[in-house]
Amino acid sequence: MKVTYEDRVYEINEPIKVNKLLEKDIKKTDIACICNNQVHALDYELREDSHVELIDSTTREGRSVYIRGIMFVMGKAFYDIYPKALLSVNYQLHNSMFCQIDNMEITKEMIENVKKRMQEIIKADLPITKTVMTIDEAKAFYASNKSANGKFQINNHAKEVSLYFCENYYNYLYGTMPLSTGMVPYFDIEVYKDGYLVRYPDRAEPYKIGEYKETKKLLATFDEYDDIYKLLNVSTVHKLNRKVEEGEINDFILLSEALHEKKISNLADEITKKKNVKMVLIAGPSSSGKTTFARKLALALRLNGLKPLTISVDNYFVEREDNPKDEFGNYDFECLEAIDLKLFNEHLVKLLNGEEIQVPKFDFAVGTKRYDGTTMKMRPDNILVIEGIHCLNDKLTSAISKDQKVKIYISDLTVLNIDYFNRISTTDTRLIRRIVRDYKFRSYDALTTLRTWYSVNRGEEKNIYPYQEEADYMFNSSLIYELAVEKKYAVPLLKEIDNTNREYGEAQRLIKLLEYFDDIPDDDIPNTSLIREFIGDSIYHKETKKK
Repeated sequence: MKVTYEDRVYEINEPIKVNKLLEKDIKKTDIACICNNQVHALDYELREDSHVELIDSTTREGRSVYIRGIMFVMGKAFYDIYPKALLSVNYQLHNSMFCQIDNMEITKEMIENVKKRMQEIIKADLPITKTVMTIDEAKAFYASNKSANGKFQINNHAKEVSLYFCENYYNYLYGTMPLSTGMVPYFDIEVYKDGYLVRYPDRAEPYKIGEYKETKKLLATFDEYDDIYKLLNVSTVHKLNRKVEEGEINDFILLSEALHEKKISNLADEITKKKNVKMVLIAGPSSSGKTTFARKLALALRLNGLKPLTISVDNYFVEREDNPKDEFGNYDFECLEAIDLKLFNEHLVKLLNGEEIQVPKFDFAVGTKRYDGTTMKMRPDNILVIEGIHCLNDKLTSAISKDQKVKIYISDLTVLNIDYFNRISTTDTRLIRRIVRDYKFRSYDALTTLRTWYSVNRGEEKNIYPYQEEADYMFNSSLIYELAVEKKYAVPLLKEIDNTNREYGEAQRLIKLLEYFDDIPDDDIPNTSLIREFIGDSIYHKETKKK
């Protein structure tokens, strides 16, 4: 076989591990490798023609391996000194993972002891070894090895299970792991709220722990949904699948939908109480369900006697020749300066003063605003509903006083975990939503969506996330059952991506995630559901009606 690394080609006559072949090239900071566009541990055995790339934690893939490794070290440290602690890895905050212990009080002394033990484990550079078992072998192993790891829940859809061992500690981790504990040297751990934070470096500065940025409103939103679904006893995929298997999923779907409706109704009531408020500004990352949410909120406001008027920020782009460009020389349509702020604010002020405006419609094909005679005028019972990526940034509506506007942040903040140690990323749930929607309603294949997804994320990191705590309210658009519905659409699309594409590894990872879920048929989903925006047949969207 031929193995390509950078500008070299090796001709190999027998299987060989990456770390043996590239022993002299592997740097101390390299944490994994990419072989034929799929992420693997450094001891991955090459058995076919391969293109190999070494990665560190400055890469997106490498950082995921690093986080997984530091969480494994944290689990081992607890097992070594508090073996009865039932850990729960809940959700990711700013460069941190928020965790709790279900059966013990968390103290500063406990966390200091764990931190010291983690440092010892890392300094010892202990090997982390992978053992692959069949499903039956894994069940037998867990049955005979009861420990704090007993909360692991086996995926019955998988053909095999990979367990990772370090001395007498073992755990299941979803994804590639580092080869030893010494490969994840930078971390911190501290008491936080009713749990603790495991902190790790940012990709941009991988060799130090940066300042933690508090996200109190985001954490409160996570906690609220986490508490609700714990009360309903559905916090893991295993428990969701049990609902499907036992024929209880329909009631559970209705409960989830009722939660959305109740939250939106409460939001409408809060907004109505604010007598000076004349506009609602809605922002959130891609595939959060902003459009359906805005329409549901508008209906709830109408029930309270208000008559919403909708303005699209997208109609207020600057002329194409005035649009800023990014560092690559491409038009940057996501920066604030791409919006005609002067005209937008002039129109808002006129509307609030009871004047009539000519509503522009932006022609994206030629890059200019056009006017077709559409007008808008506000009356005392009207309220503006505005949706756009910059809506949380006060610079977008600088001419409007704060008491006249309410800002809402919406995102798909999933609180469902694979098991108690492996969380499901909120970014992954949005990505899967987008893959399904792009194919069904925009004629994009999954490869196209994956190729553009990370530039979309960069725009969100710059223009949305820094302002999320500026929101007056947050709405969690996640539906705990949604991946079980989207699975049948997304998996076939992802399987079309082969290993000649850089996105192959990401596609395989998402397939593996979705295979944890039992299918839930579309017929069980109400046509008023927010998830219908992505799978079709939404009562709120003509374009999502199936032909």
